[in-house]
Amino acid sequence: MTEHPTASTAGVDHIGLSVLHLEKTRQFFCECLGWTVVGERPDYPAVFVSDKHTILTLWRVQAPEQAVPFDRRANVGLHHLALAVPDRAGLDALYQRVAQWPDVVVECAPELSGKGPKIHFFVREPSGLRLEFAYDPRREVKQAAG
Repeated sequence: MTEHPTASTAGVDHIGLSVLHLEKTRQFFCECLGWTVVGERPDYPAVFVSDKHTILTLWRVQAPEQAVPFDRRANVGLHHLALAVPDRAGLDALYQRVAQWPDVVVECAPELSGKGPKIHFFVREPSGLRLEFAYDPRREVKQAAG
């Protein structure tokens, strides 16, 4: 059996995402999802947002009118960003809020992920980033036992 070295990383520090509409995306994360701005670089321009568990760097692309639209099947890079929701009621309430948010495209309403038990939904936020929101009851059981 091959020995594997001890992991030299310790989780995600932050995730940087290029966006078309920095202000619309900031509003989506902060006003719709309840995240907070933890930093900004107006000269870039970029906004750093957090849900107290994850930090996202939202960078506005240099020439939005020339940006290539997201295509998860053709472009190397982000396929989607999956964000955990702590309970089923929270997932359903979040879906109702997100689905009504301006410029959001719903790909699917809450449904089983594969054969379950995870339940998820997918949307594209105002800049076109593909986001998954997921509730996994197995995670809830582990937290209760821990």
